[in-house]
Amino acid sequence: MGYAVVLGEALVDLLDAECAGEPVYRQAIGGGPLNVAVGVARLGGDARFVGSLGDDVLADRIRAFLTTAGVDVAGTVTVPAPTALAVATFAGAEPDFRFYGEPPSYGQLTADDVDVTLVEGADVLYCGSIVLLCPATLAAARRAWCLATGVRVFDPNIRPRLLAGPEALAAVRHTTAEFAATAHLVKLSAADAEVLYPGEPVERVAAHLRDLGAGTVVVTLGAQGALVTADTDPVRVPAPTVRAVDATGAGDSVMAALVAGLLADGQPAEPADWSDRVTFALQVAGVVCEAPGGAVAMPTRQQVARRFPT
Repeated sequence: MGYAVVLGEALVDLLDAECAGEPVYRQAIGGGPLNVAVGVARLGGDARFVGSLGDDVLADRIRAFLTTAGVDVAGTVTVPAPTALAVATFAGAEPDFRFYGEPPSYGQLTADDVDVTLVEGADVLYCGSIVLLCPATLAAARRAWCLATGVRVFDPNIRPRLLAGPEALAAVRHTTAEFAATAHLVKLSAADAEVLYPGEPVERVAAHLRDLGAGTVVVTLGAQGALVTADTDPVRVPAPTVRAVDATGAGDSVMAALVAGLLADGQPAEPADWSDRVTFALQVAGVVCEAPGGAVAMPTRQQVARRFPT
């Protein structure tokens, strides 16, 4: 088993909560790519996080959290900026994020900061999420993508509140197409698909990404499971029934499980084998949804097996 490089953002989530009848914000370390890296490590994979972190106490907590979770942080850089915050309110279990911090601490990794040896030696490279809205880190991701010799996985992980008008949306659509064209695996949510291609069925969005060049496309559908499109017709994979309290990080946990599977077993020998991988990934997401927080809720394989015994 090799290792995965996860390039993206780390920040601090402030989650809407209540204490003694008063509204409060509960601090949680987060960021979609950070969640992926922690999820991979919890599932037994070797994850190396690459990104820019601030120079404050919150950044120190992020580093400590990643290290304790078993994620290597040698590929991170420190920048003179306060740690970016994502304030989350909830409609049921679904979080709605608003972001604070300009310029964001997570978006200052440059192409020159990319460790060439680290990226070239990775069995899996993950790129995606909101760092690709930051020109410097988009350039870093492009360089890493070109250097990669292993499996390339991509997740647009779109946050509409960060898109200021049609030009920003057009740029995101262009970036998604650019990375999807040479990705072995693309994972996106139904919400991402709707932002990128309004009104289009998820089957058509997946087919479009495949036409661009993506090897396999997985679209997560919340409680309805996921759509998997490989070399065969689209396949619907049902989600397990869970008692969801917080969906923060659920999509990230699906990606983490898929990356962990790629590290452990390589790419599936047959397109149909992706359904088994996604079934397990949805179980991982189910465990995450039954606990508050994102990264802190990422389970081990043993926890998943206990929750969903065969």
